[in-house]
Amino acid sequence: MPSPRISPNRRAFLQSAAAASAFIATAARAQTTWPDHTVKIIVPYPAGGSTDVLARILAERLKEMFGQTFVIENRPGAGGNIGIAAVTGSAPDGYTIGAATVGHFAINQFLYSKMPYDPERDMIPATLTWELPNVFVVATDHVPAKTMAEFLSWAKQKGQTSFGSPGVGTSPHLSGVLFAKRPGLDAIHVPFRGAAQTIPAMLSGDVNFALDNLTSYMSTIESGKMRALAVTSAQRWPTMPEVPTMAEAGLQDFVVTSWAAFIVPAGTPRPIIDKLAGAMKQIAADPEIQKRFLVAGARCLASTPEEAIAFAAKERAMWKDAVALSGAHAQ
Repeated sequence: MPSPRISPNRRAFLQSAAAASAFIATAARAQTTWPDHTVKIIVPYPAGGSTDVLARILAERLKEMFGQTFVIENRPGAGGNIGIAAVTGSAPDGYTIGAATVGHFAINQFLYSKMPYDPERDMIPATLTWELPNVFVVATDHVPAKTMAEFLSWAKQKGQTSFGSPGVGTSPHLSGVLFAKRPGLDAIHVPFRGAAQTIPAMLSGDVNFALDNLTSYMSTIESGKMRALAVTSAQRWPTMPEVPTMAEAGLQDFVVTSWAAFIVPAGTPRPIIDKLAGAMKQIAADPEIQKRFLVAGARCLASTPEEAIAFAAKERAMWKDAVALSGAHAQ
């Protein structure tokens, strides 16, 4: 007996129904089984920097929660674009996560003439992960200033100063530009690949100051090799109560924080995203984790994807103006 003929419309409907059923089944499996093997977290900066340090704390806790390995892979370069492009170009299955920062959401798109990803189209922020202030630091053996006023006096007398950052267009770079423009300092920007390179340059006297992530400089400040003159948070940092805010140091309206989020490629099933966001909510509610982050110079956060998207949109306008003010461009 010949098979019944199926009209093109009927065939298209059946194919669509089959695809929808497969998607629903995949999403259901993802919700119940993810993660069932190793998850890779790509850190788009070198080892030892703030993003790397904090991502490793979270990876450790995620491993404990899910019983699977969360391995860190450092893929620095191009302001973090190389690492984030590796995330957005990966399979949307929840097994490649990115530790994206403010630069990837709100800075690089205004800085680079060509971007390997679209931050509003190609990546989904599953949850915010942390926020931290920048800290204004000088090398104790090379800069005599003990206060911001003393530094400004020293810098103007010197005529020209230099500051280091993790690279062109990073929030530490733009923070340094904004800082120098306020009192009219002649400050040369010296880009490095991360704090691990900036710190030795400062300790050898090759660079005069940095306005970089607090996390990266905590141990050097505590050792006495560097002196913190101000933090960019709205209030004094709890573990460094003796260090004034920028406002207290004489620079009003200079509240700048660096923040980060776990991202996944667009197309990742919502159940996986929600599972990751739910895990971060539990982690951020843990006093021990908050204590570890605070000691490291940061505050652990959690959010829904929608809250993270809204926060990034708000920050985008501010950083767009900062990039324009800096005059920075990158290929």
